[in-house]
Amino acid sequence: MPKVRHHLYLHVVWTTLDRGRLIDTSRALVLQRRLPAIARQERAVVIGLGMVATHVHLLIRNHPATGIPRLIQRLKGTTSHDLVNVSRNTPRLHWAKGYTVESVSRRAVLQVLHYLANQPAHHPNDAIVGLPRWTAPTEDPE
Repeated sequence: MPKVRHHLYLHVVWTTLDRGRLIDTSRALVLQRRLPAIARQERAVVIGLGMVATHVHLLIRNHPATGIPRLIQRLKGTTSHDLVNVSRNTPRLHWAKGYTVESVSRRAVLQVLHYLANQPAHHPNDAIVGLPRWTAPTEDPE
């Protein structure tokens, strides 16, 4: 496997529409599975994921040729579409417009990973009950 030569890390956050508590356990499990797969299709790697009922945090290692707007559009658009038939007894999941993205230095990666993993503690009223902690894939596709 070739050595990774780029280290472009992004902390990305987006919310549900009107910050509604729309991410339940079943939706969160789908998001945990689908977000890394979608990112891989765009030559990006999700190395950290944290979420509560109202928003999603990702730490992504982005390929230099991957456009951030397209990547986020794919992540939000595809998951919104994928989640139409999940959790039928709850309102349909709609993401709010926009997102926040910040660059992360290599030195800060562990700090951001810790922050993402502790989202339920940061937002206890929005914690998703029964959601197992997400772990990054052990094999890096780059």
